[in-house]
Amino acid sequence: MCKYKDTDLGIKKLDFGKRGMMIVYLTDGRIVMVPVSMFPDIKKLSHAQREDYMIMDDQYFSFEAMSKIYSVKDVLRY
Repeated sequence: MCKYKDTDLGIKKLDFGKRGMMIVYLTDGRIVMVPVSMFPDIKKLSHAQREDYMIMDDQYFSFEAMSKIYSVKDVLRY
């Protein structure tokens, strides 16, 4: 897990059900909503491609259709 501001954080799941938003469920129970427009590479993906994501070591995520890897810190930066 990622140590961020004295809290161990991880990613439980992602959701793209709300139009234009990426919803990130964290292991500490918080839910973070970030506009997909903040991640241009993810914005270019189709809805089906966004649903084909993988979470690695609870702190990173990527998509089958791209090689870029994002972290929990990337999400919390916005």
